[in-house]
Amino acid sequence: MQYGEKSIFSGLRLLPMLLVMAGIFWLSHQPAVQMDLPNFFLADKLAHAILYGILALSIIFVPSPRRRAHAAGSLAAVAVVVSILYGIGDEFHQSFVPGRDPSVADLMADGCGAAVAALFWWWRCRHSPTAGY
Repeated sequence: MQYGEKSIFSGLRLLPMLLVMAGIFWLSHQPAVQMDLPNFFLADKLAHAILYGILALSIIFVPSPRRRAHAAGSLAAVAVVVSILYGIGDEFHQSFVPGRDPSVADLMADGCGAAVAALFWWWRCRHSPTAGY
């Protein structure tokens, strides 16, 4: 298969990202009374950061390994921007869920989680020739 050819594998690389997005949407759709997070300071912000870090990494996984290796910096930036845009949509969606409200603090946690994960991936790519694959 030549570089740039489409295959079933290129479509399958979308699956983790779509599953993470679906999971976030499902969690966002739960009324606040049904959410059972651990009882420690900022547990919800930590959950947001972890989920959106996973989302950013799943976005990074979408392009082919060759493209990931050649465009690590821009791919990391795109992953953060797309994660934040999804977070904005998620917060808007929560405004329609009983007991839930949109929150700028949640959006900041989303962006921080995505940025930390993407920066860590980018750093690994810069320090290991095969890490981007």
